[in-house]
Amino acid sequence: MLPQVTATRYVTPLKEGGSLPGIVEASDDGTYVMKFRGAGQGLKVLVAEVIVAGLARAIDVPVPDLAVIALDERIAKYEADEEVQDLLTASVGSNLGVDFLPGSLGYDGSQPPSPDLAERIIWLDAMTANVDRTWSNPNLLVWHGRTHAIDHGAALYFHHSWPSRAPSPQRFAAQAFDASRHVLRDVAGDVAARHDELAALVTPERIDAALDDVPDEWLETTPDLPDIGSVRSAYRALLDARLDSTAWVPGRAAA
Repeated sequence: MLPQVTATRYVTPLKEGGSLPGIVEASDDGTYVMKFRGAGQGLKVLVAEVIVAGLARAIDVPVPDLAVIALDERIAKYEADEEVQDLLTASVGSNLGVDFLPGSLGYDGSQPPSPDLAERIIWLDAMTANVDRTWSNPNLLVWHGRTHAIDHGAALYFHHSWPSRAPSPQRFAAQAFDASRHVLRDVAGDVAARHDELAALVTPERIDAALDDVPDEWLETTPDLPDIGSVRSAYRALLDARLDSTAWVPGRAAA
């Protein structure tokens, strides 16, 4: 399970993107970028962040540490900005904290990662169907000379259709991934040649660990997924099916 901490002070909003994340200080003396449960994209974005971060660690892609941060209504009460106050009020309860990396720089290509790491990141994005890693939104930070992958809320987009459509592992397994606009396309070598190696690292145990990090209260049931156990099982089935296929691997023919 992810560490559980409490927000002690809301510091400032981060204006990038539509979800308006904010910098908070927490009870463990840490500073976090908080992703809010009350933001427009909803809880599924937090779920995707946690699962993809767990899979990233399995293949040695650097990602910031995560925590579950409890937000008290008193913090919202004393926020002067009306828009931020509304967001904080809607997010009372548990939220996602992403470790703030002081002094990190947004990726601009001037300090590219090694081809090895670039291939791992592209493979991760293809496996999780993360379309949000282009030059218009790199979602990479350079910290202490190493590239870190951040902001995975756009991945695993299949779950946004669950209220109206039953999960389909077959559909997700066959969904191709277009890496032509990926921010690291020109840094990476042959991603397809890495597939067997990287897929072997995403063991059932690593998938279970990533899913176990998601708090029960963030998992939303549907008529097809009537309890939390079935929601977790659906994620597992979809990820298993994806790994059993090569239809999505950039540069590799479908199996």
